[in-house]
Amino acid sequence: MIGFRILKRRRQVEAELVARFRTVPVANVSDSMSRMTAGGASLRPLHRGGVMAGPALTVKTRPGDNLMIHKALDLATPGDVVVVDGGGDLTNALIGELMIAHARKRGIAGIVLHGAVRDSAWIRENDLPIYAAGISHRGPYKDGPGEINVPIAIEGMVIEPGDLVIGDDDGILCVPFDQAETIYAAAHKKHATEEKKMQAIEQGKDDRSWIDATLARLGCAIEA
Repeated sequence: MIGFRILKRRRQVEAELVARFRTVPVANVSDSMSRMTAGGASLRPLHRGGVMAGPALTVKTRPGDNLMIHKALDLATPGDVVVVDGGGDLTNALIGELMIAHARKRGIAGIVLHGAVRDSAWIRENDLPIYAAGISHRGPYKDGPGEINVPIAIEGMVIEPGDLVIGDDDGILCVPFDQAETIYAAAHKKHATEEKKMQAIEQGKDDRSWIDATLARLGCAIEA
């Protein structure tokens, strides 16, 4: 039934590629995707620290209900990132410390929640990556409906089951399955370029001539 179903994930990014993406900042990946993809500024890291990367196990649930999230945590395999479209509603928390402890025990790589969490102090003391849109002490309902392993969208960012989901202190990003290798190559190259630029800055050799060249090209009037 549309709206209340559990599907199988048909594909997912390979573990070796996931490991490579863990070495590249999310910002570099975002730049390599033309800065056109983002999960929204409201999805912030709430955990103590550390990066996240893994294939998406997607969940779509009605606001305030976490029945399908519970099921997704039981279906997830080690290394998965559980990505939940909770409609962005912050009225009821959809996960808390008990569910997160269960996820950690199962080896889940992280949870992305377009909704609210509770037990935020406990989350801050732990390393399991948790990204959410807000915090609420009000608990959830467990009646459904919802869907698992269907395409979802968070703030315009589409996530297909098995896509790569990455996150660091700057936020989260979905890398489409079919483009992951190409995007990694571009992001790795950009990261290497920025490392060289940082060395030039530290040595006082950074070339800033591009600024005046750009202003001249755009016709900016500058008083002498």
